[in-house]
Amino acid sequence: MTQSTLVTTSTHQRGGMKKAGVLVGLVLGALFAGFPVIWMALSSFKSNREIFESPPRIITDSFSLDSYITILTDPVKVRFFVNSYVIGLAVTVLTLVVAIFAAYAFSRYEFPFKRVLNVVVISVQAVPPITLLIPYFGLMVTLGLYNTYPGLILTYMVFTLPYAIIMLTGYFNTLPRELDEAVKVDGAGPITALWRILVPLSVPGLVSVGLYTFMIAWNEFLFALTLTRTQDMRTVPIGIQLLMGQHSYEWNEMMAMSVLGCIPILVLFLFFQRYFIGGMTAGAVKI
Repeated sequence: MTQSTLVTTSTHQRGGMKKAGVLVGLVLGALFAGFPVIWMALSSFKSNREIFESPPRIITDSFSLDSYITILTDPVKVRFFVNSYVIGLAVTVLTLVVAIFAAYAFSRYEFPFKRVLNVVVISVQAVPPITLLIPYFGLMVTLGLYNTYPGLILTYMVFTLPYAIIMLTGYFNTLPRELDEAVKVDGAGPITALWRILVPLSVPGLVSVGLYTFMIAWNEFLFALTLTRTQDMRTVPIGIQLLMGQHSYEWNEMMAMSVLGCIPILVLFLFFQRYFIGGMTAGAVKI
């Protein structure tokens, strides 16, 4: 066997070892990240007593859907899901509409204080939400929006709009300006160029921003707890917390409600994963 053949064989072996190491690392990472979710799902089919058995059993003999039936037949708990859907969809749609116009202006026009407004948008994104909790509580009470859909929707938009504007501005910057000029030559205005040309080409970016926005609105806990008072306005995260009683916790129902709460995000991500990754990459440029 020649020296070159030995070198080639050694190189292939090292390459194979590296690939095997990467594969093992990915598998371990997936197990570490996925095990809590799997345990949560399995616990939702057990009774409270079985959840705390020692040693714990992954599969139980008394597989039961009682916790899911209890949640889905309770009008109060179903209302939590309705509220989350209404608020999440409203925040997503309104954020996308406002962000599209703002991003188009930032991308295609020069106007006074443009850089200042860019800095303001980025700064708002950097502010920790908890620092705004008390001011927003007072503002919503003063405006009569406490314990209402509009109160939560407007509050969530404050946190979703900066990211949406930044991402869509970056995405619009990747689209050539010649597209706008071609539409103007045909006699159409900028609004026509935006909705008929740029928006259809920006579907990956819009999907990415929409998924992110919906996830923020769906999972938010702190403001939903502070800005609502009655159970008919509570959302899913608050509903899960309310299952923690003073003397006992309904762990199986908490797990079942958590599983049901994960389903919308999981389904959306599975259907739009390709657009989501592409939109995140294309929009991650300087505005």
